[in-house]
Amino acid sequence: MRFFSMLCFCFCLFTHVASAAPVSEERLLAAGSDVDNWLSYGRDYSEQRFTPLGQINTENIAELGMAWYFETDTHLGLQSTPLAIDGVLYFSGAWNTVWAVDGASGEMLWKFDPQVPRSKSITACCGVLNRGLAAWEDLLYIGTLDGRLLAIERATGTLRWSAQTTDPNQAYSITGAPRVARGKVFIGNGGSEFGTRGFVTAYDAASGELAWRFYTVPGNPTEGFENAAMERAAETWGGEWWRYGGGGTVWDSIVYDPELNQLYLGVGNGAPHNRRIRSPGGGDNLYLASIVALNPDTGEYLWHQQQVPGDTWDYTSSQQMTLAEIPWEGKPRKVILHAPKAGFVYIVDRETGKLLSAEPYTTVTWASGYDLDTGRPLENPGQDYDGEPAMVFPSAMGGHNWHPMAYSPNTGLMYIPELDMGMEFNEINAVDYKHLSRHYNTGYELSGETYSQAFTQAMLTHLPKAHLLAWDPVRQEAAWKLPHPYTHNGGVLATGGNLVFQGTSDGRFIAMQADDGKVLWTFPMETSVMAGPISYRVNGEQYIAVTVGRGGALMMNMGRSYPTGNPNNRLVAFKLGGSGNLPITPAVERPLPPALLDATEEQVTEGRHLFNRFCARCHGADVVGDGSIPDLRYLEPVWHENFAAVVLEGLMEQAGMPRFDDVLDAAQVHNVHAYVISRAHEDYALRTEQGWLATARLYLTDTAARLAAWLVRRGATPADASKE
Repeated sequence: MRFFSMLCFCFCLFTHVASAAPVSEERLLAAGSDVDNWLSYGRDYSEQRFTPLGQINTENIAELGMAWYFETDTHLGLQSTPLAIDGVLYFSGAWNTVWAVDGASGEMLWKFDPQVPRSKSITACCGVLNRGLAAWEDLLYIGTLDGRLLAIERATGTLRWSAQTTDPNQAYSITGAPRVARGKVFIGNGGSEFGTRGFVTAYDAASGELAWRFYTVPGNPTEGFENAAMERAAETWGGEWWRYGGGGTVWDSIVYDPELNQLYLGVGNGAPHNRRIRSPGGGDNLYLASIVALNPDTGEYLWHQQQVPGDTWDYTSSQQMTLAEIPWEGKPRKVILHAPKAGFVYIVDRETGKLLSAEPYTTVTWASGYDLDTGRPLENPGQDYDGEPAMVFPSAMGGHNWHPMAYSPNTGLMYIPELDMGMEFNEINAVDYKHLSRHYNTGYELSGETYSQAFTQAMLTHLPKAHLLAWDPVRQEAAWKLPHPYTHNGGVLATGGNLVFQGTSDGRFIAMQADDGKVLWTFPMETSVMAGPISYRVNGEQYIAVTVGRGGALMMNMGRSYPTGNPNNRLVAFKLGGSGNLPITPAVERPLPPALLDATEEQVTEGRHLFNRFCARCHGADVVGDGSIPDLRYLEPVWHENFAAVVLEGLMEQAGMPRFDDVLDAAQVHNVHAYVISRAHEDYALRTEQGWLATARLYLTDTAARLAAWLVRRGATPADASKE
């Protein structure tokens, strides 16, 4: 029987290998009209995430059902957009594992594990996840968390070549999908919060040889500048910015424009975020928070458009850029459509970089608008938290984060996963600032009372909201909005069937009518959906597929728990007539909290400060986890017994839990542990003494739940907290 199974597997693999065609330059250039395949991260070079396929449409959407699902071996979350090439889907998961599965059946064809050291999790800003792959000829490409760019054979998953793109001694990581054009692979990196200097590198797609490298911010002037662009940029910086790295990492969006032979980079935030620490004396700090255009053949600078000069709120411009041709002032205009974290929809002439429009798509307080003659924002006074805290919209999470948007040339609308939320910024005095090489460096307070109050104040001032927003770039206004119950919902797909697909953080996969936003179809996914869906066709049938699983920074550190467990992450495909269902995810069993540790109120308070400074980005603000990694309120006794060994000695480092002996001592770990256990008791009291409040903790907004716990910590009974 085993021999027969192996024979069938080999035959299936051979069949796919024999039918696979190279992903040539010609195929990529024609990808927009290739309805059978999804050949690159955004489907084609325009990155519109639109398929002309209309077999699934508004008339028959009720007949859409699950065709199959493939279950991975991780529950850490999935953010990747699959590639669909000649009937096979290729996608990546946590720790950069890659799978190839049959597009019609979901049967696994091969699996590739690049063996990323689990100790790298400490310098992964936003979880150990990544957004996907690129394809060229017979190869697939993936960037790894430890800074490698790998080329693997598409037919077998065998490694062809590897290039170390970053300095392994610095805190770089790669989470974005590579892009390929003109025989070159382009890859950026992340790590600005840990003190890195951003750059993008081009490699020969066949051999892996380095072709060129472009730095996005200047280095130490005494060491000279790589090019004239860096020399000009240095004039806009002050102090000794290079000591902190500078930032400017291109961690997501890189777009090739075949019509103009230009490469566009979405450049990230500064390091640290606070501009007064990073660049005392001011300055625009080029090329932070900018779109930068390069010659893809040489890496030569062409032009830039800076969206947030001297950024001080973590308003990266790294979010997806979409290329389109739209009517503008009576003529067709080639533009970049961009809705990054700063809260404005930017329309940029992609030949020259001229800013044509900048209109807010969400609540924005940091700027009142833009001067289109200069291309500069009109900053509102008092919003840069200089000397006193400021409530600012959008928050550092942005009005739109990495979750892909879509653009339909049929409706002329952009479909943006909007996050309408602010936060309180409270700076750290430059004298008190201490730079930590393996840990977050923002330059504003992220610990203790201020961290929690940032979200509490946001709730009291303006309840965080999330929508799928349809934006008309020609009219420069919203066409419709679909509200979602929770924040941080998934990416978007638009189709020729007048449909828009999106997954949600509360575990739904929905289809809406593209022109008016009417919800036509819903499917329960049993866990959150973050990634962007794709469409492809096999044997004449249209499929919709999406990777499913919650995790990553936006979910992990927001402090929202879920009533069910987090199943192993999946790739799920749908077709007309599909009749499958996913296994029901059981409710989470909550163990009794352990005995409180012997600790004073001051020690517990210090533990809270330290937890929110070093632990919250993975285990959740105020110890409210999303379940993709352990929620520390519900630890089994064995982990309480070994708490110090895990945190100080690296007992679980090989599983991805970093050690913190470089910043914490035994007494501090004891205080953190005391705080964690106190939160377990608070949670237990709320769940058992106020059943309806427990329900609220699961189903109402995360910030409302934290406010109740905040009151309990300050002496209120659960009953009094519920009244408040």
